[in-house]
Amino acid sequence: QVQLVESGGGLAQAGGSLRLSCAASQLTFSKYAMAWFRQAPGQERESVGSISRSGDSTYYADSVKGRFTISRDNAKNSVYLQMNSLKPEDTAVYYCAAAYAIAATLNARIYAYWGQGTQVTVSS
Repeated sequence: QVQLVESGGGLAQAGGSLRLSCAASQLTFSKYAMAWFRQAPGQERESVGSISRSGDSTYYADSVKGRFTISRDNAKNSVYLQMNSLKPEDTAVYYCAAAYAIAATLNARIYAYWGQGTQVTVSS
């Protein structure tokens, strides 16, 4: 079955950086738009960013614009989230997700496959 496995989470200081990776298997990766979402304790899941299946377009939540960058490598069946200028409010479990779609979108409802998540903690 389809698997999405996130890695790269951990502890960072405010102002620091982390790079998350998500490795996909058992799907034709290049046919899927990919996205990152996050959920902090006691809060609803929110979108972070998405990338089209070709990688030529991306969308970001306003809260991370200019700080986070999503990218993908279709040859490696992987999507990445480079997080710079981290803030304590970025602390959350980060999930990658896959949607059988061409375009990037932050609409969580179209994403059929989800990873288990990786914890990101930013200290002040």
